[in-house]
Amino acid sequence: MGLGVQGYLVDRVSRKWKPCLLAGILRTHQWCFLLFNVLLFHALLFGADFVEEYLLQPTPAVYTDGTVVDVREKARKLDLSNARENVSQAYPIANPDACSNSDLFLLTLVFSSPGNITQRDAVRRSWANQTLVEGFPVRVLFFLGSTKTSAAQDALVIESDRFGDMVQGHAVADSSLRGPTERTVLALRWVITFCPLARFVLLTKDSVFVNLPAIGDYLLGLHRHPEDLYLGRVIQRDSPDRDPNSPGYLPPVLYPDKYLPEYCDGTAYVLSQDVVRKVYIASAAVRAPVKADVFVGLCSQRAGVSPTHSARFSGEKHIRYNTCCYRYLFSSAGMGNHELETVWADLGQKGGRCSLLQTYYGLVTCKALTYLDKLSFFNSQGQA
Repeated sequence: MGLGVQGYLVDRVSRKWKPCLLAGILRTHQWCFLLFNVLLFHALLFGADFVEEYLLQPTPAVYTDGTVVDVREKARKLDLSNARENVSQAYPIANPDACSNSDLFLLTLVFSSPGNITQRDAVRRSWANQTLVEGFPVRVLFFLGSTKTSAAQDALVIESDRFGDMVQGHAVADSSLRGPTERTVLALRWVITFCPLARFVLLTKDSVFVNLPAIGDYLLGLHRHPEDLYLGRVIQRDSPDRDPNSPGYLPPVLYPDKYLPEYCDGTAYVLSQDVVRKVYIASAAVRAPVKADVFVGLCSQRAGVSPTHSARFSGEKHIRYNTCCYRYLFSSAGMGNHELETVWADLGQKGGRCSLLQTYYGLVTCKALTYLDKLSFFNSQGQA
């Protein structure tokens, strides 16, 4: 009888407290789940450099493909020093002494249209206004295409004489390449001819904010020999244009694969000096009518070079400004001249580095706001 009463009481107590115990356990599981997600996000966010450098780096390859071996051997032996004296046709503004510093660590070529002088001035007054990164020399140059009138050409010559930071590549009439693709090849040829000792080359556009100190710090921290480096925001499983009515039509006979090779988004990417040479050599055999960044990807594939992904490049995205976010990112696209100068001024006024927590908060904030910017509701609110 006593055991029955005891059992009854225990059963009553367990029934009474069971929901509370379950709720406590559930809350514990919820907190653990949230904590796990925070830690995972934190690891992905700040462990990205470690993962990219040690786990996602292309493994050293033994090249058995004859084409790859041939491209790499020709690139190794390539010498365009004799071409320095005969550049007037291809480079109306050659700027041959721009890389007079033989210790140049990072050369940045900013692709710009001849008429974009306002945007170039904004770049000059903002992120390009640097000559040293971590004590190593850097140089920023603008690379332009052909002008349509003699007056426009005269204006470029005056601008070049004033600032000394411009190179102009002229389209060759019998070239099968067109537009941005040919301009990229001319830029690479200029680097090999006039700047062959620069360790790294960054290719970008005048509408992009570039964080040179962060990129320089990353490159200096690499624990492997800086060869075969093709670094940027990697685009994967991009389908070729199969529309016969499209100017970028890529017929299966030229490229039969279902997907294009992996390539770095053209808004900003870094090549080591050896890759500049390899891509240039491979470009002679690549005649696909594709965008310039896809073209570089096709050439790098032919040269046996695999792109390395970094999420710190924004790609085509314009990232909403946050001081600590921008100190961590490598690039942000879609920046007008006023925004470039405003952002640069604010970064200068809030000098110094951001703590880990500040960087974490800044990245979460700017990426969340960037996502919200894509929603039509918020866009319409902003326009209102």
